[in-house]
Amino acid sequence: MGAPPPAAPPLGAFAYTAADAERSRAVRRMKRIATGLLLVVAVIYALATWAESAGLGAWAAYVAAAAEAGMVGALADWFAVTALFRRPMGLPIPHTAIIPTKKDQLGVTLGSFVGENFLSAEVVRGRLHALGIAGRLGGWLADPAHADRVTRELSTALRGALTVLRDSDVQAVVGEAITRRAEAAEIAPGIGKTLERIVSDGAHHRAVDLVCARAHDWLVYHADSVMDAVQGGAPGWTPRFVDRRVGERVYKELLRFVTEMRDMPAHPARGAIDRFLTDFAADLQADTDTRTRVERLKSELLARPEIQDIIASAWASVRGLIIAAAEDDQSQLRLRARASLISLGGRLVTDGRLQSKVEGWVEDAAGYVVTTYRTEITSLITDTIASWDADQTSKKIEANIGRDLQFIRINGTVVGALAGLLIYTVSHAVGG
Repeated sequence: MGAPPPAAPPLGAFAYTAADAERSRAVRRMKRIATGLLLVVAVIYALATWAESAGLGAWAAYVAAAAEAGMVGALADWFAVTALFRRPMGLPIPHTAIIPTKKDQLGVTLGSFVGENFLSAEVVRGRLHALGIAGRLGGWLADPAHADRVTRELSTALRGALTVLRDSDVQAVVGEAITRRAEAAEIAPGIGKTLERIVSDGAHHRAVDLVCARAHDWLVYHADSVMDAVQGGAPGWTPRFVDRRVGERVYKELLRFVTEMRDMPAHPARGAIDRFLTDFAADLQADTDTRTRVERLKSELLARPEIQDIIASAWASVRGLIIAAAEDDQSQLRLRARASLISLGGRLVTDGRLQSKVEGWVEDAAGYVVTTYRTEITSLITDTIASWDADQTSKKIEANIGRDLQFIRINGTVVGALAGLLIYTVSHAVGG
């Protein structure tokens, strides 16, 4: 059996990488240098003190004072640097191991600092205004290559959204929305106005012409069926030849009537149709009974499963058209979107009023976000820091800044020695 895979770090924990390990080695090298310098100063102090007691010269006192102050500075800075990450020598000294013990408090303080100084509406507005986002965005979009890129990304996002959506859910929503809207809106007055306009413009004449022509053709091709229907409705006691003559007569009169309607635009029957449609259009708009019947018919039609199936299937057709257009880089949808983006980019570059309007929108939106959600944004900092392991956090931070902190120890040793030498010199001069 192979070795089990390494456990994943806990949520929010640092990942201690190979680069961090290399930095830790560099920190350890600097620690040895700083400690070595402390040991050198200690040896110098011991030798200078011996030389002074042996009467080898006045210089020994100056060297001893400088070395003594250097040791004090080195030890003080060692304590300060060490106290950031751990307790010096393991002693429970107050205000030490600051990063492990004060990690959460530091996170809260950092979050408050960011919220007060970076997430204020005034700061965000000023920064965004200085950036000139609208002009930059316009120049970027005006480049056809960038417009192509945006169009591709939008097409991918659109296809992804349509793929994720379940057809059954969308069909149910679309069907319900259309049905509810159709139920809420009274259609009779609208139909009446439309019909009135059609009749007044004579646009219905083509429909009447078509019906007459089709009726004539149907009668010509189904003459036997019409005569048989007339004969079948005759009384049983009439002679057959009489029924046949009556059927032929009825058929001829019916054919003549339809032919005349087809060929005579001023036929009285056409005028009757015009008057009927005009009266019906008026009733649809003003007659309560007619409007009630139309609404009842509308509700009955909407309730039929066939109509609901048609409404639901409309989404599948629309979805297929959108996906096909989004996948085809030469489709009208993508070409128009690309052209619109380039046009918008050009306007954003040249139109100062549009720039001001867009920048105002962006600034208002950003100001609203940082004002409304400042607590949630800063809590991301505080909560994340709170979730870090204290020891791992200390180790990670020390690996990244510990090398520079060791220079503080070195500088403390050197500066302490120089300060000690200066103080001893001044004191000796004043005392002398």
